[in-house]
Amino acid sequence: MSQVQQIQSKGIFHGLPTFSEDVIGLTAIVAGANGISGSHLMRVLCESPKRWTKIYALCRRPPPGDWPAQVEHVSIDLLQDPEAVGAQMKERGVKADYAFFFAYIQAKPEGEGSIWSAADELVRINTLLLNNFLEGLALTKALPKRILLQLGAKYYGVHLGPAAVPQEETDPRVLLEPNFYYTQEDCLRAFCTKHNIPWNVTRPSWIPGAAADAAMNICLPIAIYATIQKHLGKSLDYPSDLAAWEANQTMSSAQLNSYITEWVVLTNGTENEHFNAGDDCPFTWGKFWPKLAALYGLEWTGPNNDSEYTETQTPYNPPPRGFGPPGTVRTRFTLTEWAKQQYVQDAWAEIAEKNRLVNKDLGDVERIFGFLDAAISWPYPIHFSATKAKKLGFFGFVDSTESMFKVFEEFADMKMLPKLP
Repeated sequence: MSQVQQIQSKGIFHGLPTFSEDVIGLTAIVAGANGISGSHLMRVLCESPKRWTKIYALCRRPPPGDWPAQVEHVSIDLLQDPEAVGAQMKERGVKADYAFFFAYIQAKPEGEGSIWSAADELVRINTLLLNNFLEGLALTKALPKRILLQLGAKYYGVHLGPAAVPQEETDPRVLLEPNFYYTQEDCLRAFCTKHNIPWNVTRPSWIPGAAADAAMNICLPIAIYATIQKHLGKSLDYPSDLAAWEANQTMSSAQLNSYITEWVVLTNGTENEHFNAGDDCPFTWGKFWPKLAALYGLEWTGPNNDSEYTETQTPYNPPPRGFGPPGTVRTRFTLTEWAKQQYVQDAWAEIAEKNRLVNKDLGDVERIFGFLDAAISWPYPIHFSATKAKKLGFFGFVDSTESMFKVFEEFADMKMLPKLP
């Protein structure tokens, strides 16, 4: 049976869905509206004010920036018990057709472990956040038509070593250690089954996007690195080896993630399903690095066979894919180590003063640069399949490099980076 479908482009984002003009007057709750994902979803919903006439931004602090009148900030701490959460939502008259959950707390690493090493605490605190939100919703007696939860690439165990590629939504869970994505998903499904509400889950990979809080963001630290190297007259040196240089890495731009998020909840046949969210664009650091250097007018170096590398093995044998050796991460240096050096800190202080930036220092270096170190040095691929979404009619695409450069510009507009060269 043949079908005709209309798609559209918005700036650098292409293949985006269109919706019937009859879909109007919807309301939404966006939990975690201050983060990269929540703030970008609000942007996308605000593009269609007739379709989305009311958006409740649930987060403790008001979302920065100027928002249209249909956005209402509701300050709620989701670590409160459900009774308190429900009472506050009821008091503010929070009722929505669709609820989107992006709230997240990053637990502190254990000892010298990675940013995801506090697995048990990540499970406890992030499942508690979701449970308090859901049970609070139930107490308002105004349940939405559908609830969407955003998870991520750790669902496939990629933070623990090489996983089977391409990553597909039907891949089995990786049970090598506790994973809060699984407990959150179970919590959502149980709640929605109990209340007879459809649910959805999206799974992005590395998320380029501009938000005031830079945690879990690869774009800000890599632009800081290029900016400081430019300031110091040094080259843009790639810190890892050839395997990481050539490994395909799916990027999941926050803006495009938001377009698929809206599409998922408004499309028939997507109920109670998981969907990968990615740029649908091949990306390697090897192709990106010369373009980044050119943007800043820098010389660059790639992997160097003559260099001494520090080697670290991923923790499980066999790794998440169930066979083969663990991954071996090889680095000449880490950007976390680089950012801790005094001359680097002094250079940023000069740049920040000259350009009147909001952050006069580099802040929590481990938190900001540790995430980028993982992204830039993993020697195995993250390759998200877009087949499932395409079969149901989502064809969204963005050039990941263009998207990342656009994010740099947005950070400059926020005075978190100098204007681009």
